[in-house]
Amino acid sequence: MRSVNIGICGLGTVGAGVYNVISRNSNQIKSRANCDIVISQVGARRDNPNCDTGSTVVDRDIFAVARNPDINIVVELIGGTEVAYELVMTALENGKHVVTANKALIAHHGMAIFAAAESRGLIVAYEAAVAGGIPIIKALREGLTANRINWLAGIINGTTNFILSEMDSKGREFSDVLTEAQEKGYAEADPTFDVEGIDAAHKLIIMSSLAFGMPLSLDGIFTDGITRLEPQDVSYARELGYAVKHLGIARQTEEGVELRVHPTLVPDRCLIAGVNDVSNAVMVNADAVGTTMYYGPGAGSEPTASSVIADIVDVARAIGTDTQSWVPALGCNAATLKEQKIMDIQHIETSFYIRFSALDQPGVLSDITSIMANAGISIEAIIQREQPAGEEYVNVIILTNATKEKFLDAAVEYIEQLETVRGTVTFIRVEHLDQ
Repeated sequence: MRSVNIGICGLGTVGAGVYNVISRNSNQIKSRANCDIVISQVGARRDNPNCDTGSTVVDRDIFAVARNPDINIVVELIGGTEVAYELVMTALENGKHVVTANKALIAHHGMAIFAAAESRGLIVAYEAAVAGGIPIIKALREGLTANRINWLAGIINGTTNFILSEMDSKGREFSDVLTEAQEKGYAEADPTFDVEGIDAAHKLIIMSSLAFGMPLSLDGIFTDGITRLEPQDVSYARELGYAVKHLGIARQTEEGVELRVHPTLVPDRCLIAGVNDVSNAVMVNADAVGTTMYYGPGAGSEPTASSVIADIVDVARAIGTDTQSWVPALGCNAATLKEQKIMDIQHIETSFYIRFSALDQPGVLSDITSIMANAGISIEAIIQREQPAGEEYVNVIILTNATKEKFLDAAVEYIEQLETVRGTVTFIRVEHLDQ
């Protein structure tokens, strides 16, 4: 039986998981790959106490792995973009196939990396870059290849999902839950990439490129985080039959492609509404199969390692075969990828949850509904909360029917100018995910 030598660069959480799972399940992996997967070298600046590398060569210079003539596949698990990009390009220049779990690298530099790999007859695989252990890349690139994909929507960041789950189930404040998430290792010391939606945006771009046959690009994507969400809105949403989730949404329309990451109300009946804690889930709607959902752990050492090793096995199987039989990096021939118009958030149509504080006196709601009507916005429901003792103002919640965001923004501007309304208007987008 032939051997395929791999070099692992990075021995952090995921790197250690890859090493441990391959070591533990080597016989099973060998039988499925029809070759012997051998970890020949590890490139790591420091050891990991959770990983016993035994007699495996460990080099403090990760580029030594990329240049090693005996290595067939370089596994990039160092994170970041600049050094990782240099490492991957060095590996390709030295004739190595590449497996990576680096979503930022693919989102920012994927087109250059894939072009370099194709020109050299090499493979770059990246299943673990999106949704950890969930095989969503393979589903989009291969399993749904017969379909025209209409839209996809996903909980694709475990940190934000954990925070929102705690705010929902226990009524906790965002800052309080974030501190716990950091203590548990769910969030970084600087959580900006997670809570502001940047991490989710990287993953959404990758999935959208596969779904709609367009080049990777972050241009035009709308990103909004969860830092401004208040427990009362999460609670009101639950009373109304909705859950608040931080979603990445991509939709193909006649006007262009919607690409957006933001807090979203989804109905309780929707499967994705019940995805809690650090789990991830992606719903995909396609013309032939309808709506499917992919659910599981979106991060973690061994769940992510599962996806990395699946890529290693796929690449190992392909070595020595005709390159024409390989699945293209983005699911279709690079020459057929088409730039598409990315819609401005102002022109995207959704329903909305709106909350504001208004004087409890006759005529106030009439003024509000007139403003909404003049903006062309149809109201589904208005709820006025009970007035607290001694308080002149009450919370008013409005659910709208679908409208363009520019019309909503115009109405909000007028509402905030009313003397009978105190403070700013809070609004959250609503998606029913049923068509």
